[in-house]
Amino acid sequence: MSEMKENLNISDKVELAELDLPNDLKNLSIPQCSTLCKEIRKILISTVSKNGGHLASNLGAVELTVALHRNFNSPEDKIIWDVGHQSYTHKILTGRLDSFRTLRQENGISGFPKPDESEHDTFISGHSSTSVSVACGIAEAMKLQGKDNYAVAVIGDGAMTGGMFYEAMNNGGRKNDRNLIVVLNDNNMSISKSVGSVSGYLTALRNTEKYYNTKIAVKKGLEKIPFVGNSVQKGIKNVKDSVKQNLLEQSTMFEDMGFIYLGPVNGHSLSELDEVMHLAKHYHQPVLIHVKTVKGKGYGPAEKNPGEYHGISRFDIATGNPEVSAEDSYSTVFGRELVEMGEKDSNICAVTAAMKYGTGLQFFYYRFPERCYDVGIAEQHAVTFAGALASMGMIPVFAVYSSFLQRAYDQLIHDVAIGRLHVVLGIDRAGIVGSDGETHQGMFDVPMLTSIPNTTIYSPSCYDELKLCMHNAVYEDSGLCAVRYPRGSEDSVCDKEHIGTEHIFISDKPCDTLIITYGRLYNKAFRARTKLAAEGIDCDILKLTKIYPLDSSIVDELIKYREIVFFEESSKSGSISEKIGNMLAETTYCGRYSSVTADNFVKQASVKSCLEKLGMSSNKMTEYIRRRKAENAET
Repeated sequence: MSEMKENLNISDKVELAELDLPNDLKNLSIPQCSTLCKEIRKILISTVSKNGGHLASNLGAVELTVALHRNFNSPEDKIIWDVGHQSYTHKILTGRLDSFRTLRQENGISGFPKPDESEHDTFISGHSSTSVSVACGIAEAMKLQGKDNYAVAVIGDGAMTGGMFYEAMNNGGRKNDRNLIVVLNDNNMSISKSVGSVSGYLTALRNTEKYYNTKIAVKKGLEKIPFVGNSVQKGIKNVKDSVKQNLLEQSTMFEDMGFIYLGPVNGHSLSELDEVMHLAKHYHQPVLIHVKTVKGKGYGPAEKNPGEYHGISRFDIATGNPEVSAEDSYSTVFGRELVEMGEKDSNICAVTAAMKYGTGLQFFYYRFPERCYDVGIAEQHAVTFAGALASMGMIPVFAVYSSFLQRAYDQLIHDVAIGRLHVVLGIDRAGIVGSDGETHQGMFDVPMLTSIPNTTIYSPSCYDELKLCMHNAVYEDSGLCAVRYPRGSEDSVCDKEHIGTEHIFISDKPCDTLIITYGRLYNKAFRARTKLAAEGIDCDILKLTKIYPLDSSIVDELIKYREIVFFEESSKSGSISEKIGNMLAETTYCGRYSSVTADNFVKQASVKSCLEKLGMSSNKMTEYIRRRKAENAET
């Protein structure tokens, strides 16, 4: 290693595996770092093509990440990644190069920052628009602890659509003696209008260390002039502010919040990034660095279609084609059925929070662009906006991932449920989602929604049932209605007579054991029932489709069984199984009741593996009931 360090500035031929990262980055030349950036991009493309993940955003942030680690001292300086899906290069540079091939795999490294994975991962992150709030808190703590380190938030332009960003910026800019730096990675939208060559010249002038040093020297010099110094200084400031107001409109928003604005700079130029970060550190007060990058940089298909390569399954590197078609999925069926409904009813509107393609709403958007609203990463606004549409007689359908709906709990209560407004939620990614891990598992929408009065929840077990539930939610019900469905495609064993929108008892002959479940777990329970029947253990199934509110009349049927087991893809506290247990407790039920749920956060693994570990695969269901029956026989 020592020989390598001696030659760092001689040869441009360096490799990641030969370096002590991230420390050695500070000793490398710009050409050497550029070589490493090419190597990193190859690793990103190769790994994501095998494991799936977020590709385009990470390809666009390679040079930016290298520059961050060249100019800041992690982990003493805290780098906070917004959402976290652009942190892959950060992981490679902070001791996880050898394990990067396990990205998003069971027992491997997470696709998002996790402090228990590395001391360089400052804060857990999986949802958007939180990084500046985190950085504000860390910068404040550092000040209180007498530390002179930096808190650096890296946030994408898309996350600026989240209101939490502005709340944090407004708060962070109030104290001008904090080492708080916000790096805005602008890779998609135009944040500010161009004001021509004068703006470019003044921006370049303000972004030089010479300008900064001159500004400080002039200020100190004027302060020393008796009587008139302060007046002259104030006059210069007024002239400067007037010029900025007229010629530098791009910077006033951030500066009005108390931040020094630096940028925009080329996010793929290491020299420019080094210069602007070096300058930002000298201010020792809140600074926003505006960096322009190209999403998907270095991989043609991702540069051409960055939206498709934002989050992607496995794909072929040569062609860019994914191995699994998204045409066969609950999201696509939902989106296409909503178009069919929209054809017949002009009151139906669709709302998404920056997940048009992920939720299948692109079909509705292409057919009815005037009735499809992408409000950006703003779930709170989306719910209240939908409530307002409903108040005017429209029928809003908000398609949202289960884990992202958590961000709008107050709005669901205050702006929809209390007023009994008819808003329909299409809750995508309900239940286990797999390799995205704890921050994205959809385990809390049921406990959350069942705590809200005037709410109806459906959980279909197949595509046909999904369509029926959508029609019920839109046309038959009132108030807040939710249709929740899993990620991926159906795996259905449903016969036509077992498809409905309420509840169905499936029984061939009298028995003393009942399985209760809903959603996709019904299909696994049905297979478990078949296996048990082959062993001479007969079970009935109560298949719930409308899972809330519960029909109280089912209790009369439940108390007939000696053994009842509820399998539920949800957090236990507040679950439907808990409510069924409470209903039974209020009766004279003398049998045994148990539930199999998720009792904690669920780590990353394939959906199949997660369900197996939770005891929700057909094999595990079979084992559980077999064991319960054996225990019964012994007593």
